[in-house]
Amino acid sequence: MESRLKEKYITEVVPQLKAKLGFDNIMQLPKLEKIVVSIGLGEAIQNPKALEAAEGDLAMISGQHPVITRAKKSIASFKLRTGMPIGMMVTLRGQRMYAFYDKLVNVVLPRLRDFRGVSIDSFDGQGNYNLGVKEQIVFPEIDYDRIDKIRGLQVTIVTTARKDAEASSLLELLGMPFKKG
Repeated sequence: MESRLKEKYITEVVPQLKAKLGFDNIMQLPKLEKIVVSIGLGEAIQNPKALEAAEGDLAMISGQHPVITRAKKSIASFKLRTGMPIGMMVTLRGQRMYAFYDKLVNVVLPRLRDFRGVSIDSFDGQGNYNLGVKEQIVFPEIDYDRIDKIRGLQVTIVTTARKDAEASSLLELLGMPFKKG
C-alpha cells in the first residue's frame, strides 16, 4: 500500500517540480532520501536510566528501534570517556519515512506552541533540512503522564537535491510550513 504522501509526490509534486526547476528527466528531480531523528542525552553520563526512557520515546515516535550513539572522544571537563553512550538515533526510509514526514507536517508542527512556520534558513548547503523540536510531548504517541523528563529531538530531512533552492521547493510542495517573509 502506497502512503498518501508518496502518491501526492508522484501525482502532484513531480509535474510542478518539472515546471518550476526546468528539468526534462524526472530522475533529476529532488526527492526524499531519508529522515534521521536523533536525541542527544548529555544526562546519560550521570543517569543511565535516561537512555531507557529516551529509547522508549524515540521508538514510539518513529515506529522503529533506535541505535545508541557513543562519544567519539573523551572530554574531561564533561566527565566523558570515549565509547560512553550520549544519545540515540533512528534512520527512516521508505514507507516509514513518508509516514513520519506526513505526521510531522500535519500533526506535530501545528501542535507546537506559538508556531508560525519553520525557518527557511535551516538548510545545510547540500539540500538537507534540519529541524529541532524542543519537546517530545507534541508527538501524539507520547503519553504526557508517563514521561520522566521533557527532551528535545533533532529531525534531519535528507533529500537528493543538489541545491537548497531545489530542496526548499520540494519540501514546500510536500507541505512543509515555511515562515513567510
